[in-house]
Amino acid sequence: MRLVTQTFLLTSLLSPLLAQAATLSVCTEASPDGFDVVQYNSLTTTNASADVLMNRLVEFDAGSGQLLPSLAQSWDVSEDGLSYSFVLREDVAFHETDYFSPSRPLTADDVLFSFQRMLEPTHPWHKVAPSGYPHAQSMQLPSLITRIDKLGEHAVRFTLSRPDATFLATLSMGFASIYSAEYADQLLAAGTPERLNSQPIGSGPFVFKRFQKDAVVRYDANPEYFAGTPAVDRLVFAITPDANVRLQKLRRGECHIALSPKPQDVRASTADAELKNVHTAAFMTAFVGINSQHAPLDKAAVRQAINLAFDKASYLQAVFENSAEAANGPYPPNTWSYAAELPGYAHDPAKARALLAEAGLPDGFKTSIWTRPSGSLLNPNPSLGAQLLQADLGKVGIQAEIRVIEWGELIRRAKAGEHDLLFMGWAGDNGDPDNFLTPQFACASLESGLNFARYCDPQLDQLIAAGKTAGDQAQRSHLYKEAQRIIQQQALWLPLAHPTAYALLRKEVEGYQVSPFGRQDFAKVRLAP
Repeated sequence: MRLVTQTFLLTSLLSPLLAQAATLSVCTEASPDGFDVVQYNSLTTTNASADVLMNRLVEFDAGSGQLLPSLAQSWDVSEDGLSYSFVLREDVAFHETDYFSPSRPLTADDVLFSFQRMLEPTHPWHKVAPSGYPHAQSMQLPSLITRIDKLGEHAVRFTLSRPDATFLATLSMGFASIYSAEYADQLLAAGTPERLNSQPIGSGPFVFKRFQKDAVVRYDANPEYFAGTPAVDRLVFAITPDANVRLQKLRRGECHIALSPKPQDVRASTADAELKNVHTAAFMTAFVGINSQHAPLDKAAVRQAINLAFDKASYLQAVFENSAEAANGPYPPNTWSYAAELPGYAHDPAKARALLAEAGLPDGFKTSIWTRPSGSLLNPNPSLGAQLLQADLGKVGIQAEIRVIEWGELIRRAKAGEHDLLFMGWAGDNGDPDNFLTPQFACASLESGLNFARYCDPQLDQLIAAGKTAGDQAQRSHLYKEAQRIIQQQALWLPLAHPTAYALLRKEVEGYQVSPFGRQDFAKVRLAP
């Protein structure tokens, strides 16, 4: 024991990377909201919970654009599109920790629990989520899934109320992660169901160890992972809101991977022999959500004036340093139903002033701009972006107060509809165009809070619903283009940018790939000696 202790003391004096050669450290930009991912909608929370701790029935492979087996080894869809039957793997072990020891592997009971808690108001777990289930609600799963049947210990069947072309892809989203029903029963019996949010159990590549808010999340590799033990022994999320500090930590060897770097940091990395960067076109859109329930933003002409007043080209150059493509609507250009023919709003302050006058506001009005304090992929420089928007609006008579709000509170209050103008971003989870429309513009998303435009229109809602039930892609594309026309005509967003997703790595990191959806996969990442 003495020899081991002395060796540890000596090793601890060395650099962090040498001291923990089997530990992968990732500098992230914000704390997760929690670890019960079904309660939240932020990508930060999905990355820290669903991506490392959990698995879904199916997974979406960004490289091939295909849905792949995961916890379900196979599935079958009925001819009428109303029945989805899944055969589960029989070798999936849930995590063993100091607070839970599973007595059995994954079964159909775990699938039933994971969905029924979100769908059934009478389920004993349904009210455990104080703010509800935003993704399940916005994706309208309670009305879509009429029943889930256990066909055997390792087989389940979902019965739908209507055909839905997006259903399988939806099951690959983080909120569709499968939980241990046995662990849930244990917590409920102990009267501590809230611990699912702070002491998570999953079946994924890493096992939760500890979380210190605004500081660190620690995980251990899962030696029983059905897809193979991860290549590193431990995973650490070093929560570092400032992008400059993330780069400094990377250079000092305190992190192996730095997420959401600023454009200038990406350029700087090319001159450092110890660093490298990886990137891909992100399936994401940065935007300013315009709250259509707040006067005078409830007038389409006012929302159009805001779009016309903003100098987007200057914004892209200053904030993204031309590392992003200008957005013209909700969809990135690589979406298969992207409406390239729509004109968008060119920078035209004179026309903006004329529209305000027509709306009865010749002297403008007062409003507020909400933004986050720290940068992210979809908002690299929140302060500068807000100041540019404030200045451009001021030129047409709109006096906008900037309010900088901590990320978790910003999301909570925006979902409650308290904002006027909100700097926000959305990442599609699965490559399907509906993943932008239903969460952001469907009437059901008002209840879940994800509809940041706070807009409910029967015609738009019907187009979105019809697009999900249509089986032919050409027909779906036609419907979605019409939906984009309404969204642009009503100016529900001020679309900003489609960024390039970058990550900075130390040279010894191998096997890491940037996801266009912002998801994180560290299971196959290794550190070269």
